Amino acid sequence: MLLWLGGVVGIGAVNAAVGTGYNDNFNLPGTESSKALSLLQSSFPAQAGESDTIVWRVDLGTVTDPSVKNRVSAMLDRIATAPQVSGVTSPYSPEGAPQISADGRTAYATLHLSEFGQALPVDDVKNIVSIAESARTDGLQVELGGNAIQQANQVSTNVAELVGVVAAAVILLIAFGSLLAMLLPMVTAIISLAAATLIIGLLSNAITMATIAPTFATLIGLGVGIDYALFVVTRYRNGLKAGLDPETAAVRALNTSGRAVIFAGLTVCVAMLGLFVLNVSFLNGIGVSAALMVLFNVVAAITLLPAMLGLMKTRVLSRRERRQLAAAGPHDVNASGFWARWAGLVERNPRPLAAAALIVILALSAPVLSLRLGSSDQGNDPAGSTTRKAYDLLSEGFGPGFNGPLQLVAQTPAAADQQALTALAAAVARTPGVAAASALPAQPGAQIGIVQVIPTTSPQDEATSKLIERLRTDVIPAAERGTTMQVYVGGQTAIFDDFADVLTGKLPLFITVIVGLGFVLLLIAFRSVVVPLTAAVMNLLAAAASFGVVVAIFQWGWGSEALGLGRPGPVEAFLPSIMLAILFGLSMDYQVFLVSRMHEEWVHTRDNRHAVTIGQASTGRVITAAATIMICVFMAFVFGGQRIIAEFGIGLASAVFIDAFVLRTVLVPALMHLFGRANWWLPRWIDRSLPHLSVEPAEDSAPTTTEPAAAAPASV
Repeated sequence: MLLWLGGVVGIGAVNAAVGTGYNDNFNLPGTESSKALSLLQSSFPAQAGESDTIVWRVDLGTVTDPSVKNRVSAMLDRIATAPQVSGVTSPYSPEGAPQISADGRTAYATLHLSEFGQALPVDDVKNIVSIAESARTDGLQVELGGNAIQQANQVSTNVAELVGVVAAAVILLIAFGSLLAMLLPMVTAIISLAAATLIIGLLSNAITMATIAPTFATLIGLGVGIDYALFVVTRYRNGLKAGLDPETAAVRALNTSGRAVIFAGLTVCVAMLGLFVLNVSFLNGIGVSAALMVLFNVVAAITLLPAMLGLMKTRVLSRRERRQLAAAGPHDVNASGFWARWAGLVERNPRPLAAAALIVILALSAPVLSLRLGSSDQGNDPAGSTTRKAYDLLSEGFGPGFNGPLQLVAQTPAAADQQALTALAAAVARTPGVAAASALPAQPGAQIGIVQVIPTTSPQDEATSKLIERLRTDVIPAAERGTTMQVYVGGQTAIFDDFADVLTGKLPLFITVIVGLGFVLLLIAFRSVVVPLTAAVMNLLAAAASFGVVVAIFQWGWGSEALGLGRPGPVEAFLPSIMLAILFGLSMDYQVFLVSRMHEEWVHTRDNRHAVTIGQASTGRVITAAATIMICVFMAFVFGGQRIIAEFGIGLASAVFIDAFVLRTVLVPALMHLFGRANWWLPRWIDRSLPHLSVEPAEDSAPTTTEPAAAAPASV
């Protein structure tokens, strides 16, 4: 325990001295938007950074009234000299004249920053916000929009973390009836989370680590860390109730549940590192941070937790449980109770229960057929945020497309290409879905030109994505024909659109890799073909159902406004890949804990019915308690006002609920009863080629009968 505490303090000191280097840079090699950005960075450095907006609106009169103009101009002059600001395009300048709405009551200034939002110091951005807001008066509303402003004003997730911890503590207290037993998983998870977070912060200086990475790692680490410790503590308590002395109970708990924790944790790490298949640096960092968090959870569960058990001994039982043990003697906690009765019900009625579970899963999965990936815009920010207000003001005054302009970046090496670019701007302006298009002024002889395009629809609208595709496939190629001009569609909206396309194209490979790796790991662990196949199918069903819930809430808008999560919009492009990695890992956790207990009984009895029933009765309570803790932790992140985090929170919470309360409680045991002895079948030639790793204790393992079971009937 002292080593752990000393290690956390030491890592914390190093972290404080070195600092962190989080950034949201990601490369999309080969995409048009990345080529456009590269051209801007090389030719127009001042325009290659972040471009945010300051929007103001008057209740009476117009924005050109002297009192308003003088006040706002003074504010813009101060911002123009602020750190990280490379320029300000004011609507009161000749080039900014179009930045005043037709009714004269709304105007905006374009704020050119030296870097993109993630590379800008937060204090400098907040200084800009403070200067802009100082111009507000009664009758003059001033708001700011843009990526840098949004990041600087993001709500901390600390409250969500605290709510999750408190909810988990209450559930553990109810489950154990002992304060000390409740504290053990909590302390284990919190200390491992602290150590992992500090290490992740240090690692962010060496690899690309998104600013959202530690939040995701915490989201996973809180739930997983408490769950892993819960499994070990539960087995330890059961050993004490069975009459074992504390040391023997601890050894058995580590030799059974501890082994399952190690194996389950490794499957989560493998699933998270599977994000490297997508070859997107932005996601690689998230995968590494989550894998590190889970690794620390595992190490704490098999080192720090047993040390605390050595101090607590029998005090992890409540006083009532200790008195009962002294009076009535040892007893088998799995012989009676709700879960024993439920396991018996599943054994007697596997077919109707399996059918009912499948109907529920398929109904929840139906919305996933309309899944649309993209990037939600600032119209989905919390209603009281300045970015949401700026978005709404621009939409009302100029149209929704002003919140996400496109940039056509053209290489014009020949003199005639400039005329072609002018013709392109005119053709784009006539294109359906375009509100306005104009070529920006260029220096004589310049070989790079820019056409600013304002869509008629918002950045997250599906019609905007179709417009980008139309420009790339029809309008631009027609303008390029017969010239040396090369034009690329760029801008933040196009970058997010390309990001969605890249991830969607790689998703089948990613799913194949993580399903395949999970299959191989379970094949090695349980020496069975049917068990890993069942697990793979169950994981896909849980993922489909959870995505269906996410689509219904966030894309269809069923309750998103009521939850303070904005209007209907696309599902974030990177959500499927990250969520699939997490879900496959967490689903494997429950599969390992459930089936390892069944396999333990199968090894001893060779009776499938008995093994499945006892395995379910033994693990049902702890799996559902662990799942409830995870659901509370994940749901706590929903109410922080961050749409992206909320998507993950709802998606993961629904997935865990479906997995624990439908799949592992009903469908998996029902199917295993129907499959009979075939559950444990493995051809001898595969058995000979696999390494021998066991989730069960070595002294409890025995060679399984493989080939004869091939002829076993499908049901017993």
